[in-house]
Amino acid sequence: MSRHDIAAIARAFLPVRWYGSRGTYYYVRSKLASDPLYGGIVAALRESRAPLLDLGCGLGLLAHALRRAGVGLPYRGVDNDAGKIARAGVAASAARLADTQFETVDLATTLPEHRGNVALLDVLQFLPPAAQERLLDAVVDMLTPGACLVLRTGLDDGSWRARVTRRVDEFSRWVRWMNAGPTRYPARDALQRRFDAAGLAVEFSPLFGRTPFNNWRVVATRPI
Repeated sequence: MSRHDIAAIARAFLPVRWYGSRGTYYYVRSKLASDPLYGGIVAALRESRAPLLDLGCGLGLLAHALRRAGVGLPYRGVDNDAGKIARAGVAASAARLADTQFETVDLATTLPEHRGNVALLDVLQFLPPAAQERLLDAVVDMLTPGACLVLRTGLDDGSWRARVTRRVDEFSRWVRWMNAGPTRYPARDALQRRFDAAGLAVEFSPLFGRTPFNNWRVVATRPI
């Protein structure tokens, strides 16, 4: 993502009044500059016109990245953190994002109705194992022909990156940036078997970027 795009997205998170906190603004600038997540997800969705449900959307940065890249598919972001959803809505209005909406939803207990693409970015590891299984089954059923499930997740592969990822996720919970701590990271072979059984085409790509984290992009596509 270019510096121009990063600055433009971050400006939407500036406080309304000059004396307001700029913490989120600086977080967004740093996040977009250092994390390869958004470029990788935009690339996976660039050719699609099916609606996108972003589960665990946080501040809604994916919506901004998609619109800056000219991807106009309908976007709906949900998260269980009401504070982040409120900030996401304000920023989306400030940036005049078209066909974009946000909603507070507890994914451990409720799942919105949807048909099309699904994004699960840094979500699975924060759900209890049983809830992870239910969620994956449900989102696979949401995929329409040609649509994809896009995951960004740490993998349980025993690497030093996996250990760093867990420690940072635990710290994020301790400082209350995340409202849940990590429970279980998925294994690559388990995801592969699940998606193969559902008849999906699967691609695993590392999204380490300039970070020490064991982040992977997993794209599971429903054949046309």
